[in-house]
Amino acid sequence: PTANMYRIACKSPEIESACRKPSCVFPGICPNLNTDHSSLIQLYRSARALPGVKKILIASGLRYDLAVESPEYVKELVTHHVGGYLKIAPEHTEEGPLNQMMKPGIGTYDRFKRMFEKYTKEAGKEQYLIPYFIAAHPGTTDEDMMNLALWLKGNGFRADQVQAFYPSPMATATAMYHSGKNPLRKVTYKSDGVTIVKSEEQRRLHKAFLRYHDPKGWPMLREALTRMGRADLIGPGKHQLIPLHQPATDSYQSARRKNSTPAGSHKVGKDTTRILTQHTGLPPRASDGGNSWDKREQA
Repeated sequence: PTANMYRIACKSPEIESACRKPSCVFPGICPNLNTDHSSLIQLYRSARALPGVKKILIASGLRYDLAVESPEYVKELVTHHVGGYLKIAPEHTEEGPLNQMMKPGIGTYDRFKRMFEKYTKEAGKEQYLIPYFIAAHPGTTDEDMMNLALWLKGNGFRADQVQAFYPSPMATATAMYHSGKNPLRKVTYKSDGVTIVKSEEQRRLHKAFLRYHDPKGWPMLREALTRMGRADLIGPGKHQLIPLHQPATDSYQSARRKNSTPAGSHKVGKDTTRILTQHTGLPPRASDGGNSWDKREQA
């Protein structure tokens, strides 16, 4: 469920009944969509005022493209309802995969991040965003993953665990995966195809781009970057993606091996560079029901 769409609906029942758009928020927020968050803000305040309620935390599920339309809501959320970390899903930085996902551009994430950090500072708190990204989604090219890796490095992010798209029933992306077409548009034999990542080798490459900092993936990345004509990204420079040579040892170990951190032992720290996944990144909470039927495969 989306965390911030309470009472958000079309302004006109007549327009809504005649509308055939597949999304109210893509490619942009429909001008007929009421994005007023005041009812939700009041709901939060009423819930906090209930006897016995100590804390109400929202950990994920936020449509940040809608949230930025209401700075008052973002301030309310950040001040009272974030328990250290807030997981959001920009999913990617490039238009190709984002268009197939019907997700906003990375600029919207940047805008929300600035608001989040501003209100966190005003509240005197130590809170962080955990962005979630995915590899091998329909519509993703090798160049898209390369650009995502460059964005991650430029912003100081290192993904500890990554997830790749895996087709599952009743998903539009699954239809794309099997047909090579976008079913949300008119499909004919002349319609444009969707780039599909199916081979195991290419799926591993896309994961390696997400984990650009892992020496185990550097040989594959060097070969791919050379093939793509981007050997300029191989070297020791600040703006280069991976080193020219392997380290003396390949004994790279994840900063958090096999999710071995016991529940409750994790404290909010200042390491904001490590991206944790939507389902496995944080210690389990009593209220977090595990979902074993996941649409994505874990690394």
